[in-house]
Amino acid sequence: MLLSDRNKILEAAIQCLEIECQSLLALKQSLNDDFVTTVNQIRNTTGRLVVTGIGKSAIIGQKIVATLNSTGTPSMFMHAADAIHGDLGMIQTEDIVLCISKSGETSEIKVLIPLIKLRKIKLIGMCSNENSFLSIQSDYVLHIPIDKEAEPNNLAPTASTTSQMAMGDAIAVSLLALRGFTPEDFAHYHPGGSLGKQLYLTINDFRVKNYSPFVNQNDSLKKVLLSISSNRMGATAVLNDNNKLIGIITDGDLRRLFESRTDFESITAKEFMNPHPKTIQIHELAVSALKSMQESSISQLLVLQNDEYIGVLHLQDLLKEGII
Repeated sequence: MLLSDRNKILEAAIQCLEIECQSLLALKQSLNDDFVTTVNQIRNTTGRLVVTGIGKSAIIGQKIVATLNSTGTPSMFMHAADAIHGDLGMIQTEDIVLCISKSGETSEIKVLIPLIKLRKIKLIGMCSNENSFLSIQSDYVLHIPIDKEAEPNNLAPTASTTSQMAMGDAIAVSLLALRGFTPEDFAHYHPGGSLGKQLYLTINDFRVKNYSPFVNQNDSLKKVLLSISSNRMGATAVLNDNNKLIGIITDGDLRRLFESRTDFESITAKEFMNPHPKTIQIHELAVSALKSMQESSISQLLVLQNDEYIGVLHLQDLLKEGII
């Protein structure tokens, strides 16, 4: 690659980001009572927020809907062009409509807005032109101040769509703050994702009781080897004569034993076990187990139910479940 090409690429990229950063700073200054009222209206409605738009604004609208739904605000997207050809029936009387348009003057928007107003439905306009048809007709206006787009010809929506998306995020985050949205709430709406699983999966959700290898403290090296090789955990617990956990033996412990000794006939499990095994209670979150494994650079934890040893949790279990 020519040096001139490299410089041209970086110069264009930096200029784009600088313009978009400036648009976001201007957006921050534009927040006013209409924004506050908009958030309160959405929060208090018994219906849904219906987001509509056309072109690039429609794509931004779909992202805003996805964010709101995933954070507990019932929302739906309605394309402005489809709305005037039958989809208007999606809107119910208790809903609120958010219409996104940079110019606020597109033909589809001009047809749609009177139909919304006729049904006496609250209309929020997200627009860059404060004197546009959309701004004038809206009950509340979310102004998107844009001096110029990041694209050199000032044509392709770039800075404007960045600001539209940021305004949607600001609405969603403000609603979270009002409702006291918690990580547990987030998990409720994301039960299948890794983030959600980190917030609700406990050790008890894994089949730890199916894998509970152990040896007695007085068992021979042979029995230790058989216990470890007969399970997939790479370790075995060591119990005393009262069946209480007193240690762990891992593959690593065996390697260290073979490197340091040559007499193995009389050796017992207690002599080369680790007397300080890392444990976790069965009711704890799986993400806590992951944190413990990472901090100690280990791949298994012994699982306890109160003081009773009941099984082993392996790092592979967390990987398979998508915790990582």
